[in-house]
Amino acid sequence: MGEWSGRTAVVTGAGRGFGKAFSAALAAESAHVALVDVDSAAAEEAAAEIRSQGGSAEGFAGDVTDEARMSEIMAEAAKTRGGIDLLINNAGLHSDEYGRPITEMGLAKVKRLFDVNVIGTITCTLAALQHMKGRQGASIVNISSSAAHMHGTAYGDTKLAVAGLTVTFARELAPEGIRVNAISPGLMLTETIAAELPPETKARVKAMQFLDLDGAEQHIVDAMLFLTSPRAEFITGETLRVTGGMAAGV
Repeated sequence: MGEWSGRTAVVTGAGRGFGKAFSAALAAESAHVALVDVDSAAAEEAAAEIRSQGGSAEGFAGDVTDEARMSEIMAEAAKTRGGIDLLINNAGLHSDEYGRPITEMGLAKVKRLFDVNVIGTITCTLAALQHMKGRQGASIVNISSSAAHMHGTAYGDTKLAVAGLTVTFARELAPEGIRVNAISPGLMLTETIAAELPPETKARVKAMQFLDLDGAEQHIVDAMLFLTSPRAEFITGETLRVTGGMAAGV
């Protein structure tokens, strides 16, 4: 039995990338995991993969900006083990399409970026809240970005807002016994990124780091496992930068 035996986690954007890795790691620790993704096939495929390895998981299709749908999913996820112990607000828009200047993207695309990355975080947090109150060790982890701490882009601005919301919710939810923290990943050479990233871009970013190491998905998973564990019981309202020093600051 793992550390998460008898507990339930909800992970958004769980069909691939960090979300899928978070879900697998929590399931390996005996959590029941609800994987939420706008891509229903990806969510169910990732959940089925966990089940094939003996874990407990279910996939849900849903857009994190859809208040009614998120409320439905949280209620369903809470049924399995009587509540929700962890919410990971991982879903977000971050492709090259949304990394362009605001003047190029236009208002409609910028609105969608803020709706998913910022309002989606609020929507899911409020939807999960009633199912998390009073659960010992309950916590929320938001996924920010190193872009929040560096020169401005609209994407970075949304992730800066996520870091701000982390402090706000940490203060508001503390009386309910819920800790709220965030992780700001730097450049993580996942299989997809490693294949697509031009060598010169990788070299440029790595030169900005203090550590001569490649960021890996497991670094973010390990940060999540620490922040959600009893070892971090006195930590809330913090954004942990996992960037090899690239986005270091005070």
